[in-house]
Amino acid sequence: MKKMILARKYLIGAVILPGLLASGAVMADSHGEERQGLSAADKPEAYATDDRGVVARNSTGLCWRTGYWTPAKAIYECDPDLVKQPVQVAEAPAPVAPVITEPEKVSFSADALFDFNKAVLKPAGKQALDDFAANLEGINYDLIIAVGYTDRIGSEAYNKNLSVKRAEAVKSYLVSKGIGADRVFTDGKGKTNPVTGDSCKGTKATRALIDCLAPDRRVEIEVAGTKAPAN
Repeated sequence: MKKMILARKYLIGAVILPGLLASGAVMADSHGEERQGLSAADKPEAYATDDRGVVARNSTGLCWRTGYWTPAKAIYECDPDLVKQPVQVAEAPAPVAPVITEPEKVSFSADALFDFNKAVLKPAGKQALDDFAANLEGINYDLIIAVGYTDRIGSEAYNKNLSVKRAEAVKSYLVSKGIGADRVFTDGKGKTNPVTGDSCKGTKATRALIDCLAPDRRVEIEVAGTKAPAN
């Protein structure tokens, strides 16, 4: 009697032991999967997925649902009829930065703007300034500087005064074209900074000397600002 009881205990242990070994193998495999693949939290439990987290599909392209699937856990890529299509939010276009322009200097011949030894604008001079004002469209400028120059014929004081009057005449005309008076600064340099240097000989106001010194008689206008980029 005792021998049969021991035999039964032995058989039971033999059956249980392989089960425990198999259970331990399953646990090891399960732990190995957790280490190599995605965690359960990363996978949509409502659908079967592979180790990459990609939802598995059958031969007809339908997603494999698990026993945890409910309509509330549906995803758009598998059940578009149950899930609203994600709203695509269009990105706002990047703001277009204005083009910063270097200070630009334009030189007008004083003989083209004024009669010799005068500070009243000629019709041709007004047309030249009209073209200049039209070119300012699209430029956000802070300041316009108009500087008058004369040739070296005559006294320093007289030429200084004449150069200032010519610069002021240019400013007045630009203001009449809609440019703010507070945006235009004027100055007169008289006979300083001659363009001709010492290339013109003589001191008397002969026609030859007056013509040679023509480049010195000028009004320079400088503008600096920002310009809107071209479309």
